[in-house]
Amino acid sequence: MLVAMCACGSPARPPLAATTRTPQEQPPAPPLEILPGTPDPKLPTEVTSADGKQVTITDASRILPLTGAISEVVFTLGLGNRVVGRDIAATFPEAAHLPLVTRAHDVSVEGVLSLRPTVILADEETGPPEAMEQLRGSGIPVVIVKPAWSLPEVAPRIKAIAQALGVAEAGERLAGRTEAQVKAARAKAPAGAAKPRVAFLYLRGTAGVYLIGGKGSGADSMIEAAGGVDAGTAMGLTKAFTPITSEALIAARPDVILVMSKGLQSVGGIDGLVRIQGIAQTPAGQRRRVVDVEDGSLLNFGPRTARVLETLVERMHQA
Repeated sequence: MLVAMCACGSPARPPLAATTRTPQEQPPAPPLEILPGTPDPKLPTEVTSADGKQVTITDASRILPLTGAISEVVFTLGLGNRVVGRDIAATFPEAAHLPLVTRAHDVSVEGVLSLRPTVILADEETGPPEAMEQLRGSGIPVVIVKPAWSLPEVAPRIKAIAQALGVAEAGERLAGRTEAQVKAARAKAPAGAAKPRVAFLYLRGTAGVYLIGGKGSGADSMIEAAGGVDAGTAMGLTKAFTPITSEALIAARPDVILVMSKGLQSVGGIDGLVRIQGIAQTPAGQRRRVVDVEDGSLLNFGPRTARVLETLVERMHQA
């Protein structure tokens, strides 16, 4: 039996992390498709943060997104030249030169303040809470954005970020473009074909973390949109993530296993994955049907989501 030992004490929502494998060993991440033109923020703006606080933004010259997903939106809006720092999950090349100030929701207050941001963007899972309170107390506007864990939440989050930064019109354009791309990607799923059962496994072999995704993991939304059945949800898992057992894997009966590239690397690739107790007894393990997606893009639910969905449609339905 496998047991997840997560440092946070709960398997409910594991932090996302950047992949360190070379391009030759992992599928490439979708590139950013930055909106044409450079938007000019119309400030000041006043927005209601996801934590209920009213926040006024008067200066967007030094933007600091504290999650990779928010960074993706800011860069794609055309505001990347104003971003002063990054989260470890901002894995796209355009952000690579920026100083690292957060690691899997662990914020360095000193590092943040040293960058002199004029506006900070975070989500409800950014922390620890004490660090966020210190940042609010510094006088810098802090806008909390609701995290997105399903496709219908993508456009509202894009618009919320754009509105806070004074580029609402660009946000409308980006949200509309993204929705159209997602619709086109979904349409590529084979019509009338038997839907493969897909199990999303969150793996960090070096840390002893082995989780299976269920309802609300984020992967469930992507799997269903790509024309599959989320195996964790189908077997009755009501939590986003649950520690893996060999019995659970066998009961899930996945035809395909979906993992993040770094997770697959951490267990020794496909050869190591199929040696995990229970994997070899599944249809996916027997046929070595494994789909891995770059860590910084699979669950970001942002402008690149449609490209990730296209990859899933193509690879999940391969014979």
